[in-house]
Amino acid sequence: MARLTIRIDLAGRTAIGPGKIRLLELVGESGSISAAGRAMGMSYRRAWMLVAALNESFRSPVVATQLGGTRGGGAALTDLGHDVIARYRALERAAAKAGAPQLAALDAAAVRAASRSKSRRVAARRHRSTSMPRRASR
Repeated sequence: MARLTIRIDLAGRTAIGPGKIRLLELVGESGSISAAGRAMGMSYRRAWMLVAALNESFRSPVVATQLGGTRGGGAALTDLGHDVIARYRALERAAAKAGAPQLAALDAAAVRAASRSKSRRVAARRHRSTSMPRRASR
């Protein structure tokens, strides 16, 4: 099924999309940048760099961090972090609702195109030249 993915290009050549928003959500749930990164299958360094880029993209940080030590470190979403997630998700819902008829039409067209492509492949196999050798199977 066709789906809409939202990417917001911010001033300063930074973008926010579904991946960064999900990372923020996971930081909020786990209280840890490394745990959020692991949950998304990325290294701690990659997760940390994405969070740092997000923090630098706004006037105030979206994630507050606490250095490790005997009690360990941690991370938490700031009020702005919660607000960024909420606004992104609201924009995503509004765009999906507004675009639903167009997405359905594109999805229907894509299905017809895929089935037409399949019938062409079947027809091409039927009309294969006998002078051309068949490919060796693996």
